[in-house]
Amino acid sequence: MEIIDAHHHLWDKSRFDYSWLASVPEIDRNFLVADYEESIRGTGVVKSVHVQADVDSQFALQETRWVLSMAEADTPIEGVVAWAPVEDPGLDEFLDTLGEHPKLKGFRRLIQTQAVDFCSRPEFIAGVRKLAARGFSFDLCIYHPQLSAVVELVRQVPEMSFVLDHVGKPDIKAGGMQPWKEQLRELASFPNTFCKVSGMVTEADPKNWTCELLRPYIDSAIEVFGFERIMFGSDWPVCLQGASYSQWLETVVEAVQGAKSEEQEQLFNRTAARFYRL
Repeated sequence: MEIIDAHHHLWDKSRFDYSWLASVPEIDRNFLVADYEESIRGTGVVKSVHVQADVDSQFALQETRWVLSMAEADTPIEGVVAWAPVEDPGLDEFLDTLGEHPKLKGFRRLIQTQAVDFCSRPEFIAGVRKLAARGFSFDLCIYHPQLSAVVELVRQVPEMSFVLDHVGKPDIKAGGMQPWKEQLRELASFPNTFCKVSGMVTEADPKNWTCELLRPYIDSAIEVFGFERIMFGSDWPVCLQGASYSQWLETVVEAVQGAKSEEQEQLFNRTAARFYRL
């Protein structure tokens, strides 16, 4: 099976600043496209989507152009999710400056570091509407207490295609399932929402997790979204805090081994291709 990785990052500290990396010494070094290609060697991954790496905002335009230049070359990168100042009145000017590119598919503005109601505020909703009007998708990166605000955002912007990163970051380490599971079900009731099976190792204990521990969360996401709205993502190199690329991929493969072949094809390829228009 040919696999699409719907969520990975690259960063080059010699080009740009990433302030958040100082708090995660395990991955506080360069991760370049050659490193990614080495990590996916032999895994079946043939295409990928690069998601903005929370570069310091003054470098956002440069980071996007850097990644797009790699997408133009002979690399696995087929889609790019960039950063944008979604809640800022200058969003249109920012987007005009960035310009159009066939491999620029969507945007992400990290919500997880903001107030619980941040993404349901009028200025944020207005920004997401502007992105939708230009034909882009939006990646939702949150912690589980922000799910109710995400539901309100989605309710107000039905014209946008949303994807929830990292199954909404439930409290896996503490074994928390509620209210995350019911709120996930509410979010999935909107047909314009999708979900990535990604970023789960770091929400568990990165040094002490098992497939059995993660499986109830994977099963819950599949239950409410269905395979037609679920996609695989590695969250590499962030995942390296708890798992190698191949370990994470093998974990997801094991978790869905009882699914039909066409369902696995959706999870590992077709959903991402459709959502990101690859």
